[in-house]
Amino acid sequence: MSTPPGAAEEPDPQHAHLGHITPRRPVRAVGSAAAQKSRIADEFFFMAHDDQTGKPRLFETALAFGLAAGLLAELYYERRITFESGQVRVISTFPPTDWLQHLVLDRIIAEPHHTDTRTWLAFLAVTSYEQVATRMWQVGLLRQEEVGRLWRQRTVYVPADMNTAAWSWARISQQVRYYRQLDHMDIALAGLTLNTHLDTALLDGAPLAARSHMRRLVEQSWPELQDLLADLDAALGRTVLSHRTA
Repeated sequence: MSTPPGAAEEPDPQHAHLGHITPRRPVRAVGSAAAQKSRIADEFFFMAHDDQTGKPRLFETALAFGLAAGLLAELYYERRITFESGQVRVISTFPPTDWLQHLVLDRIIAEPHHTDTRTWLAFLAVTSYEQVATRMWQVGLLRQEEVGRLWRQRTVYVPADMNTAAWSWARISQQVRYYRQLDHMDIALAGLTLNTHLDTALLDGAPLAARSHMRRLVEQSWPELQDLLADLDAALGRTVLSHRTA
């Protein structure tokens, strides 16, 4: 297994027995967003929504599967799981500090007979939007708004700060349009963008060479990440096909 740059340090083996402690549930922490570590799924959430209105830029299935892949990618970068030939393999049971990563890892550990990456993408996609949005709301990245008539109200999530919400989109778009390299997190975001077809909007007006540059960067990344992205592409394709033939 190759180790992605920027991955967390290997936990102390003497604490391995903590692998199944109960993760802390989200608690609202207003004003703490600036101090939070960037998370791949959070950044993808911002990219997949308008930075002012919070309106999705993707259809529901692509958004859900993209966020699910983002959560799995987070655990890969934290060196808790890896991907090979369409399978998820746990390499460390040490609990991540992030409550949502902890929940996902614990579920994977609890289902050792289910290792198919596409199965986990489909499973996580069911709750990925609400869970990622809750995590972002918890640290002040999103705010909740009630929309609709009184008897049909629903909660939507809107960026708390437009500049913060737009940063991932602007950063990757500019880097790719100027044919620059991407750091380890942006490589993952670029892969999620390509495989959910968000790149059409991200690179609107850019030459075809810019899109080729982004795809080349992703294709030259770590084999494990490419394996995850290939399964994301296949899972989304299968889901779209099933809807068309239903």
